[in-house]
Amino acid sequence: MSAETSATPISGVEARRVARNAGAIAAARVLSSGALFIWQIVLSAWLGVRELGVYSTVMALFAVAVPVASFSMGMIVIRDVARRPADAGRYLTATLYIQTLLALLAYVGINLAALLLGYEAEIRVYVAIAGLSLFSDLIGNLCFDQLIAHERMVIASLVDVGHVLLRIALAALALLAGFGLPGVYVATIASGLLRSLALGAGLWRAGVRPRWPLDRTIASLLVINSAPLALSAFLSLAYQHTDKLMTTSLIGETGTGYLHAAFIIIYGVVELLSTTVLIATYPLMSRAYMAEGRDDLFGFIVRKLALFTLLVSLPLSLTLTFFAHDLMTPLLGQNFAPSAQVLQVLIWYALVTMVANVFAQAFMVQNRQRRLLVIRASGLGVNIVLNLLLITRLGPVGAALASVLAELFVLALLLYNFRAPGWQTRLSPGRALRMAALGLAVAAAMVLLGGIHPALGVGGGLALYIALVLAGGVLASDDWDLLYRLTAAMPGGALLLRYWRRDIPLGW
Repeated sequence: MSAETSATPISGVEARRVARNAGAIAAARVLSSGALFIWQIVLSAWLGVRELGVYSTVMALFAVAVPVASFSMGMIVIRDVARRPADAGRYLTATLYIQTLLALLAYVGINLAALLLGYEAEIRVYVAIAGLSLFSDLIGNLCFDQLIAHERMVIASLVDVGHVLLRIALAALALLAGFGLPGVYVATIASGLLRSLALGAGLWRAGVRPRWPLDRTIASLLVINSAPLALSAFLSLAYQHTDKLMTTSLIGETGTGYLHAAFIIIYGVVELLSTTVLIATYPLMSRAYMAEGRDDLFGFIVRKLALFTLLVSLPLSLTLTFFAHDLMTPLLGQNFAPSAQVLQVLIWYALVTMVANVFAQAFMVQNRQRRLLVIRASGLGVNIVLNLLLITRLGPVGAALASVLAELFVLALLLYNFRAPGWQTRLSPGRALRMAALGLAVAAAMVLLGGIHPALGVGGGLALYIALVLAGGVLASDDWDLLYRLTAAMPGGALLLRYWRRDIPLGW
């Protein structure tokens, strides 16, 4: 008898605990991401274009430094401490040693990068100040991972939400007091220290203490096992922020300000429509990959999830292509009007990256991280070359176009390399024609109705899109069945299923 068939089923108590923990993490993510999204919009209008460009450049360098400082050890620590809680103190000591040294390396690295990229003294000073957060956040990050490993998700999530709200409040007070960007960075450092104190107190109450001396075996295994994850995280973040770093270097902070203002909208779109959905569907994809007697199930789910992502993101991309000017000026003010042109291009990056994220997660489920790493590295190289060619010619719009083209290249590589039973690379000719006709019809409606009033163009176009999807045969019966199951897996899905019922089992 196989291990799978002889395993003890999960108990009701365990199932409720898992659901509670997952719910705490999901709720914290939604609250934190929502608060940060709103704050970024407020902060952009508050700072103005040039200062926003400075802020964006500094935070882009900081974001690239984070995976160097943490070395992506969190997942390894959570896995190992959850299996062997008695070793928690040894892991805490090892990560404290290693990540302190790595934070110092990352801090030196971003300050050196700011110098090599030719940034002005103002930006270099701000990088030196903001980079101190690598140290103020360090203890908090170590304690957060340990609390997750000990299934103290509720306290960890509450502290993280409180930290985000406190950081926003302190930064707003600093700006009101006239301290400008230095005040924002000091507020970030102060809130990070308070987060570290709160999480440290929570871990102390859980009975975890550092255990000395350093266990060199644990330390070396942490470095070896985390290295591929750290490299992947570094490449991913470098890929996301290359455009901002290069825009500042090539054409100055104002261009980066226009680019970052559009990127805020893209961040909100991807976080809501892609990241949240993929987190919720990851367990479903993992079970499908291991399903006995259903070899084609995993490929089927990937194909349908990519289709659903495309269907959801297409009307949003069309809307912002035609009505970006009507969004950016009321949202951020007349000074940010040029950001609308950037957003018109960058929204297609969001569409492509959301579809690509489906396949990237599929590669993770298949344990093909190395291939994914090579693809992301290739995309980064293409992105850098395209930015060099386009930014000086087209300004921030060129940076947005470079991101779209590089992400299309990444998606093409993902499609070429993805293999799974039940996966079909090509759409049927009939469905492809229906989707093309759908997009053209909605685009035409938005243009015609938008000439009367933008609200009419948006509302009428979206209404037509929904009607054509429902009546035009774009979704087949098996599409609706899977969509029903995916809805059940999403946060809040149980509420929707009270009103939407299909005569199919929710399991597989």
